[in-house]
Amino acid sequence: MTDIAKSASTPKREFFIQGLTSDGKQFRPSDWAERLCGAMSCFRPEGGRNAHLQYSPYVRPILLNGVRSVVVNEALREIEPLAFHFVMSFAKDNDLQIVDACLLPDPIPSKN
Repeated sequence: MTDIAKSASTPKREFFIQGLTSDGKQFRPSDWAERLCGAMSCFRPEGGRNAHLQYSPYVRPILLNGVRSVVVNEALREIEPLAFHFVMSFAKDNDLQIVDACLLPDPIPSKN
């Protein structure tokens, strides 16, 4: 029970794999993020036969300041270490930039 409470109270970290190499060149092909996320679509909490029709919540494409990127949730490391290793190796092998994500809290609604 302690593990469940601990995992629920500890937010999972996320990071971005950006479609830029370490020297700032744009990575090709232009749909690399969708391809990578499509390959990882089966890694999801609920699984199921339709998993291939949706991106995994742990690896999803995003456009970040005009740069194709992939958001990776570190929970994937616990769920399937080999899948996490695959994603990290992809970034390393292609010399892609990895940036820690910073989640901002939801804005507090004004009373006016």
